[in-house]
Amino acid sequence: MSRPKAFVPRYRREDERFVTGKGTFIDDISVEGQLHAHFVRSPHAHGILRNIDTTEARAMPGVLGVFTGADLKAAGIEGLPFLPIAGFDLGTPVETPRPALATERVRYVGEQIALVVAETHTQAVDAAERVRVEIEPLPPVTNVEASVAPGAPQLWPAAPGNVVLRWELGNTPELERAFAQAAHVTRLRLVNNRVAANPIEPRAIVAAYDKAADRFRLNVSSQGVIYYRRALVEGTFRLKPEQVHILTHDVGGAFGSKEFPYPEDIAVMHAARVLGRPVKWSGTRTEQMLSDNQARDAVIESELALDADGKFLALRADAITSLGAYCSLVAPTTAIRNFTFGLSLVYRTPLIATTHRLVVTNAPPTGPYRGAGREQAAFVVECTIDRAARELGIDPVELRRRNLIDTSEIPYRTPLARIYESGDFHGVLDKTIELADWKGFDARRRASEAKGRVRGRGLALFIELAGGVPFEGCHLRFEGDGSVVAVVATQSHGQGHETSFAQVVADKLGVPYECVRIQQGDSADVPRGMGSFASRSMIMAGSAIAVTCDVAINKGRALAAKLFHVEEKDVLFGGGMFRAANSNQSIDVRDLASRAAGSLNSTGEFTVTEFHYPNGGHVCEVEIDPDTGRVSVDRYAAVDDVGFLINPTIVHGQIHGGVAQGLGQALLEQCAYSTSGQLLSASFMDYAVPRADDFPEPVLAFHIVPSTANPLGVKGCGESGVTGSIAAICNAVAHALARAGVQVRIEMPFTPEKVWRALQAGAGKPAGKRGSGRS
Repeated sequence: MSRPKAFVPRYRREDERFVTGKGTFIDDISVEGQLHAHFVRSPHAHGILRNIDTTEARAMPGVLGVFTGADLKAAGIEGLPFLPIAGFDLGTPVETPRPALATERVRYVGEQIALVVAETHTQAVDAAERVRVEIEPLPPVTNVEASVAPGAPQLWPAAPGNVVLRWELGNTPELERAFAQAAHVTRLRLVNNRVAANPIEPRAIVAAYDKAADRFRLNVSSQGVIYYRRALVEGTFRLKPEQVHILTHDVGGAFGSKEFPYPEDIAVMHAARVLGRPVKWSGTRTEQMLSDNQARDAVIESELALDADGKFLALRADAITSLGAYCSLVAPTTAIRNFTFGLSLVYRTPLIATTHRLVVTNAPPTGPYRGAGREQAAFVVECTIDRAARELGIDPVELRRRNLIDTSEIPYRTPLARIYESGDFHGVLDKTIELADWKGFDARRRASEAKGRVRGRGLALFIELAGGVPFEGCHLRFEGDGSVVAVVATQSHGQGHETSFAQVVADKLGVPYECVRIQQGDSADVPRGMGSFASRSMIMAGSAIAVTCDVAINKGRALAAKLFHVEEKDVLFGGGMFRAANSNQSIDVRDLASRAAGSLNSTGEFTVTEFHYPNGGHVCEVEIDPDTGRVSVDRYAAVDDVGFLINPTIVHGQIHGGVAQGLGQALLEQCAYSTSGQLLSASFMDYAVPRADDFPEPVLAFHIVPSTANPLGVKGCGESGVTGSIAAICNAVAHALARAGVQVRIEMPFTPEKVWRALQAGAGKPAGKRGSGRS
């Protein structure tokens, strides 16, 4: 099984239709006879739902139906369930089913209470305003630590103290002895702030129901039609997979927020089934801010034990994580598994322990978001290491170098039973500090001081659990027009699959790149698979494509042998041609497929039992203006080992975008709530996403160590940028503040007000104006 032979940068072929307005997104889709839906949402964060009066709304012009939670309950439709992930024993959380429409209580501002369906969107909106809802307000709690404080409002009777799950690993007497005998212990409290994914395309759905066939047809914006369908058929409608036909076309971003269906989808499906006509709902930006799964929202206490030589002895991390109002789908597993397994990072840490408390709050549920716990592991470990380096007076690069896993130890089994099958962590560190011009920092620091600014730098090493095991498939078809079609169950939502997957097919089969097409997004015509998440698409679907191409090639050898009248072992393949050894007989693979009338069409599958481990090193340098508290990112350098690069241009863009997203969280983004539970950042007027001029162009490089665990040698790149960047900028800001005399750590996002107040309170007279910054 050969790997690609060259790095071939190509511009994304799909971009032409995007920039010319020819893409097909869900809001572009309308079907004959469709109705329009609009939701009535809760204005309260917590309350008893006393009454819903739909009389006036039902009488409005064009209205065909008004649906409440009672209607769905009577139809036997359940809420979104907790979905365990195979291979990870989480236990059973307290049951907190997330309803399609609220019934007895509302649990966050924006929760769906009623659905109005009318002939036009305007009629649906007008009628929704006539739905009279009576809610008896109850005290809310939106802060993760406040939710477990004595006297906090109790959100679920079955979850005392608002804790729906407790989970721990590694708290052994041996670990306790390591801490007791340590020469030094560093302790740190960190907050991973709540953020919103905010893909450019809001969620939408067009649902139709065929009564005769007892089958739904859905157009949705998803990250994979098979994975998306799972929650619907397993947990809510209790249908067979073939009873739900899902189509996904172009997807305007997701970042994890479109892995699974939402309550709105369930309610719209029910309306379509009851009314016998297709129903369309397109969410607004504010609706998305109120009701999309949010992310992060954890408080972590970390402890790192070191010996007298600065060698790591043990690490402990205790986390309280908010699941929002409901514990549903894969959010509990994501919060625990990825963070826990990531704590070993790239270091020889003999003992690792963690405890988790998953809690409910009066905020939208949390779910997977770019990084999905991997970024938290790097954030916690790297920030703790930097604090230890300052406390011990050791250079942060040197402290890391003393503890890095050596290449001679690969494959390396971590204390948490993960296997790093490839990697060169010392090489990544060396290349990172060289690319960042680590030695030139002092000169830049002096230049900053001359301008009255305080400069800081932060280093972060990381490793990720990528791949989203266990399987992904591919259908390969040779068409009559000479094109080759690869059908996959993953779903591009900005990654450029139509380009990079086509490169794999073209390389494996030796056919022109231009003749290869990629198909995705039709649950009736995709192979066994899951979707696009966990940086898994090229690892899993790309490898499935490579495996399937080999299946087709092997079929072709047998067919060519008969054509050439030779033994199969004497048929060679290369450059798109089958050749008979010691003969001038040959035939192009597409010509052979045409003659064979479909005999080369093939299906293959790639399966794994272990994750893949992309890794890297990032360095960020910031300047702080003491007069305003504004933090400016001045320089950014990143070295990533994502394995073999199928398309360097796309990989570069993925890393760049991830870095911007991580820096956005650290400096700008926050889902902010009032004490009454109102979302204060419900639009882009108040929720600050990063802009192009907020950051410099990052300097990127790659340290390629191909994976040995898949036929392409890839490791995944979609989340590396965000995983490395959050810890890097946090360490840079902490370094700058420490140089300015601030000893108290502030929480993300590092807004000018927070930084300015820290400088005023922590240093008396902030460093800056006359070169007063401390090293």
